[in-house]
Amino acid sequence: MFCAGMSSSSAFSRSRGGRIEDFQDHATTERWQVPNGIARYVSAAAAVLGATLSAPCAATERPPAAGKQFDCLLEARVTVKLGAPVTGLIRKVHVDRGDMVKAGQVVANLEAEVQEAVVELARIRASNDFQMRAQSRRTEFLNRKVDRIQALRRNEVSSLAALDEAQTEAGIAESTVEEAKLNLQVAQAEQRREEAALNQRIVRSPIDGVVIERLLSSGEYRHETNHLLTIAQLHPLNVETFLPVSMYGQIAVGSSAELRPELPVEGALKATVVVIDRVLDAASGTFGVRLELSNPDYRLPAGIRCKVIF
Repeated sequence: MFCAGMSSSSAFSRSRGGRIEDFQDHATTERWQVPNGIARYVSAAAAVLGATLSAPCAATERPPAAGKQFDCLLEARVTVKLGAPVTGLIRKVHVDRGDMVKAGQVVANLEAEVQEAVVELARIRASNDFQMRAQSRRTEFLNRKVDRIQALRRNEVSSLAALDEAQTEAGIAESTVEEAKLNLQVAQAEQRREEAALNQRIVRSPIDGVVIERLLSSGEYRHETNHLLTIAQLHPLNVETFLPVSMYGQIAVGSSAELRPELPVEGALKATVVVIDRVLDAASGTFGVRLELSNPDYRLPAGIRCKVIF
């Protein structure tokens, strides 16, 4: 190879009569006495030749190939159009556009005065165990009566009919106690049902996120087809991109990639592949890939373009 030890100051050779004569960069050599003008010419020619011979080496020493870069888009993890299980007049909406919400946070209330009264009535009925206690005491009394009549019957003081009547009344009383217990359980179940109906008029956020749209306000009527708010989850973010079919199989779920969002966000970020489409688009020759980008401090907004490098 010419690139081994060749430079602008290296010696070069020429063949003369089957013998190689060496020319050095110096004006005077051991074999040849060369005039100064010719010596400068030879030195310049040697420099040019050395640069020419070193060019192939520079071409072969290529830097490592950079990762492939593709367009992508940052999107919200989940976008929820929040409604309510029931229709009705809106009492109050507690949040507005741009507000941060937590999962389970109350964001709106529907009018529920009637339902609140029904729940209060159900609570009273569910706590009323007086009938059950009264029937239990009556049953205890009748059982003692049976015991007394049986003692008298053994002494042949009481009749068999009196004993039979007392035993029948005690059995009926025991059934009445069971019925009272069942009625109390029914009242408690009705209380839970009415409380559930009341909770349907309390609208809570199902996710942590930010309110990006508010459609209804206090005093407006919520129909079956409209919703109250739109909430977007921004942690983590989805990164959507499309790759050529030639890369199918080269990327696996769990692998990482470098992400470079457009301005105003700067810097390189790391995202993880979470979804690889198994159905390819024959028309465009691409397939979809979704990456997940952590965003705990909500520094990154959704909806900006980016570049992803694998």
